[in-house]
Amino acid sequence: QVQLVESGGGSVQAGGSLRLSCTASGYAYNRIGWFRQAPGIEREGVAAIYTRFGSTYYADSVKDRFTISRDNAKNTVYLQMNSLKPEDTAIYYCAASSRSGYRSWASGYDYWGQGTQVTVSS
Repeated sequence: QVQLVESGGGSVQAGGSLRLSCTASGYAYNRIGWFRQAPGIEREGVAAIYTRFGSTYYADSVKDRFTISRDNAKNTVYLQMNSLKPEDTAIYYCAASSRSGYRSWASGYDYWGQGTQVTVSS
C-alpha cells in the first residue's frame, strides 16, 4: 500500500520559517515533489528531488528561500521554507513518481499525500 504522509504545516508570520516532511512507503519512487495550491489558484510545483543523485529543482518563486532535501534511510523528504511570505499561503502536497522522461520535474506524479496547510500572515 502506497502511503505519503506530510507533516510540519502551520501558521507563521511573514519572514518566519517552517519545515515540511514527507514520508513515503510502499512505492519504488525515483523522485519526490512538493506542490502547493491556494484557493482559486492552479496547483503549482514548488520543488522536487531525485532520490538517486539528489538533484534538486525549484520554482522561481521559491528559489533561495526553500530547500528540498532527503533522508533515504528514513524514506523522508523535507522542504525547509525560510523567509516566508503571505503569498506562500497554500495547502502543500508531496507527490511521488517512478516515471522518467518528462521535460518538467513537475510532471508525471503517481501518488499524492493528503496535504498540509501553511498559512503566512503579514
